[in-house]
Amino acid sequence: MSEQKKVMVTGCFDLMHSGHVAFLNEAKKLGKVYACIGNDENVFQLKGRYPVNHQYERKYMLENLASVTECKINKGFGIIDFLEEISEIKPDVFLVNEDGSTPEKARICAERGIEYKVFHRVPHGDLPVRSTTSLRTECLIPFRIDLAGGWLDQPFVSKYYPGPVLTISIEPTMEFNNRSGMSSSTRNKAIELWRTEIPTGDREKLAKVLFTYENPPGTEIIAGSQDALGIVLPCLNKLSYNGGYWPEKIESITDEATISWIEQHLFLVTLGPRHSGYSVLDNTSIGEAGAKALADAAIECWDAIQAKDVQAFGKAMTAAFEAQISMFPNMVNEDILSQIESYKSKVAGWKLSGAGGGGYLVFVADKPLENAIQVKIRRKDTN
Repeated sequence: MSEQKKVMVTGCFDLMHSGHVAFLNEAKKLGKVYACIGNDENVFQLKGRYPVNHQYERKYMLENLASVTECKINKGFGIIDFLEEISEIKPDVFLVNEDGSTPEKARICAERGIEYKVFHRVPHGDLPVRSTTSLRTECLIPFRIDLAGGWLDQPFVSKYYPGPVLTISIEPTMEFNNRSGMSSSTRNKAIELWRTEIPTGDREKLAKVLFTYENPPGTEIIAGSQDALGIVLPCLNKLSYNGGYWPEKIESITDEATISWIEQHLFLVTLGPRHSGYSVLDNTSIGEAGAKALADAAIECWDAIQAKDVQAFGKAMTAAFEAQISMFPNMVNEDILSQIESYKSKVAGWKLSGAGGGGYLVFVADKPLENAIQVKIRRKDTN
């Protein structure tokens, strides 16, 4: 019998659950499994909290699974923390979950002649799809993505020119990275307030409560209100700002046909969290021309979505993104720009999930993108 292939997997592997077992069993079908886990300090840097189980306890549990041949604790930091280990193991296959797939991981494998495979989460039998987050608490509070117009919710931008921010409320179907532009910090405040779900009541009033809670008197840098509104208001919302912290007008699209259409054409590709020392407010060049370009693009994006025009949607999203980086050049770096470049021939448009420096690339495409994440938008509820 020929020698089995070496299969390398990486991750935190905290609070072992059925999703971990399914993933490792899938890896074992491909060969001998080498599990490489994030060290405790790196997990803290990436997720904003330490794992429940110490790195040596996680290593012990993995090494005692029949599916795992060996477990190593990664010595590196950041989302690519396994470079030393990949050189030691020299795997034939590198397996990732679909929400852990990044262009950088694929590039590293290609350079080393390693087969890069993506595992799509499918629960076994009647078991639910599990994540470590779902075991900590079944939290139903959504995230949010701004599709266009981001920064116009800040008075220091919209004072130059009024315009809308378009937001969609995203169901917590996976463990989205912290510091990735999906309002995870505002969501954490919502969890402090409401624990596992948004209470019933007037949605705009609830968003004002969350906005006030996140920005108490004396707050130096005010979190934009699109974060609170984007989380609390379901479906797609157009928040129109004119130099204030709160929008003058809110318009919503809640029909199933439009919401499903957005889901079918919107894709996320993981970049990893922003670095802790990152500052988007350095080197800014904010003025009327940039604010107007951003507002105009957001309006065009709203119209394109209503017309269900994929190409116009992508073009407007890209125009909004370009207006953003003309005013906030620190949003991007050469690595982010090169990764966008690698997708341009496959997509209709692109942006970053938030204020840049990391997070997710958001793409509009007329057909599914390989190894990308599709989100589920929260529908209108009965509250």
